Amino acid sequence: MTLRIPVLLTLLVAAFTSCSTGPLTNPSNDTATIDGHPSWIMQGNIYEVNTRQYTPEGTFKAFEKSLDRLKKMGVQTLWFMPINPISKTDRKGSLGSYYAVSDYTAINPEYGTMDDWKELVNKIHSMGMKVIIDWVPNHTGADHYWLQKHPDFYVRDSAGNAVSQFDWTDTRKLNFANPELRDTMISQMKFWITQTGIDGLRCDYAVGPTRDFWKTCIKELKSVKNVFMLAEADSAWLNEVGFDATYGWPMFGRMKDIASGRYKAQSLDSTLHMTDSLLPKQALRLYFTSNHDENSWNKADFATMPGASHAPFAVLTQTLKRGIPLIYSGQEEPVLRAIKFFDKDTIRFANYARAGFYHTLLNLHSHNEALAANASFIRLHSTADADVYAFAREHNDKKVVVLVNLCNQPRSFSLADNLINGEATEIFSEKKETLKAGQEISLPAWGYAVYQY
Repeated sequence: MTLRIPVLLTLLVAAFTSCSTGPLTNPSNDTATIDGHPSWIMQGNIYEVNTRQYTPEGTFKAFEKSLDRLKKMGVQTLWFMPINPISKTDRKGSLGSYYAVSDYTAINPEYGTMDDWKELVNKIHSMGMKVIIDWVPNHTGADHYWLQKHPDFYVRDSAGNAVSQFDWTDTRKLNFANPELRDTMISQMKFWITQTGIDGLRCDYAVGPTRDFWKTCIKELKSVKNVFMLAEADSAWLNEVGFDATYGWPMFGRMKDIASGRYKAQSLDSTLHMTDSLLPKQALRLYFTSNHDENSWNKADFATMPGASHAPFAVLTQTLKRGIPLIYSGQEEPVLRAIKFFDKDTIRFANYARAGFYHTLLNLHSHNEALAANASFIRLHSTADADVYAFAREHNDKKVVVLVNLCNQPRSFSLADNLINGEATEIFSEKKETLKAGQEISLPAWGYAVYQY
């Protein structure tokens, strides 16, 4: 979505980048880069926070009470859905869409004050975690003050009316042919970096603004601070203009197809090959089994990957190459319903039934170099390749082997590759095992095993 602030905001923050190779070695170093990305994201993860629905109060201060739990679960980066005020004109539902922003340098009063936000960011940083915010650059809400003060900031129809895009009738599309708009947008993005200390931005509908805008924008933002830039899209040109990561939509789509029985596990090979062929070699991908859109509109993950089928796909999101895993608010409970988008619909936390599962995966991901985004990926073929997907990740002397049964029947199989040979610990059972090529391995329906050598 979008932001607001004066056209020229004085911003002075030093940023230095140093070259580095190999997986994450110093997550506290905010200036270090690996493959051009902030080093801390290479073994990082993201937890999406829906502030409105997270607590009965729906405020920053109420959410702060969950920080210890999330830190214990292994969360590294918190992505907050838009924290700005919401337009009232053409509002959808009783509270409106988070993505119809009315003022880009203000805080939604439902959530608290700017001081509350700054205190929350400081608290998160004090716990060793990172903060990114949702940014909506393609459009503003339908009563943003720019519509009166800067009417030329908007795309207009033949009658001179600011246009809406798609079915987003509560928004008005911005005109990135206007250089003043571009400068203003960049200035406002810098505001949140310099004034509140955020560590990155998740950019909504990132293909809306132009390539030249993003190229200039990201270069300027990263000159202020070594921020992490995530695009909500999967077009290769977004990586080329400076985004660190894009959405893994093709992988998510294929996982849904496999869960429904339309495709077999081995079809993941073609999806990975397609992604590799289209994206730059160093590009990072966001992998997920749900997010706010998929949950609210498409019933992920409770219907797209129901019951036990969710777990092996979640394992994949945490272990695939070049990946950054995402967990959406409530998946650790799990919330087995679509959370309302335009109205208050509080998530009820009680059992945290998946928290231990995610804790095991998140901690392996953050502590084992073999799961760094740039660690190697070696596909392992089995005697049950149609249904069992197997691979190894390696870096230096670290190795992780992942086995997932992506069907609703148990499978017994063997792997011929000597890469599995050796003593390893299965991370969920914590049992030590000696694995050997050719030995029979059994997994239950939707079963999984992850071995750390």
